[in-house]
Amino acid sequence: MKDYIEERAIEIATYIIEHNATVRQTARQFGISKSTVHKDVTERLLTINPVLARQARMVLDVNKSERHIRGGMATREKYRHIRDEKCM
Repeated sequence: MKDYIEERAIEIATYIIEHNATVRQTARQFGISKSTVHKDVTERLLTINPVLARQARMVLDVNKSERHIRGGMATREKYRHIRDEKCM
């Protein structure tokens, strides 16, 4: 594996752990696709640093289990914003 890919995978995992970040947030931060973030953390990092991979995976699993709540909150906020504009 190329050195820069290994370094990127470690940086991505560290970012996810430190910021409790989602795959989408991480992809935006690093300017890469969500697929690349996911592959780096779930596959490539396992061979590089298994402990770091497990820690990052735990954060991603929590985020995945909470995503339906975040989606509902975003929808609620969207319609609250629309309602507030109509009232003005």
